[in-house]
Amino acid sequence: QVQLVESGGGLVQAEESLRLSCVASGNIFTINDMGWYRQAPGKQREFVATISSGGGKNYADSVKGRFAISRDNAKNTVYLQMNKLKPEDTGVYYCNAVGLSADYSPLHAWGQGTQVTVSP
Repeated sequence: QVQLVESGGGLVQAEESLRLSCVASGNIFTINDMGWYRQAPGKQREFVATISSGGGKNYADSVKGRFAISRDNAKNTVYLQMNKLKPEDTGVYYCNAVGLSADYSPLHAWGQGTQVTVSP
């Protein structure tokens, strides 16, 4: 079993910054992609950013130029640096990992989420 634990959420004002972290642990053989998704109240969960084990990155258009995703493969950790936050960035941010478990079965795990609230 694999667990993802996020941290770093909080309440900030517009234009401020936050850094989210997510650590994966458990029966992991390898993690290929790690990413962040978010869900605003009353809306569906949406893609924010992903990063491959080789460092390839993808971002939602709404966060390009403001957010930066990075990872430490040795620590099975992914980060999301969020700058120039806007009230519309408010939501629960979920970490996601895709790869192989220690028994080589497919791994697709979600964290429990961390709340990010941006006030005007």
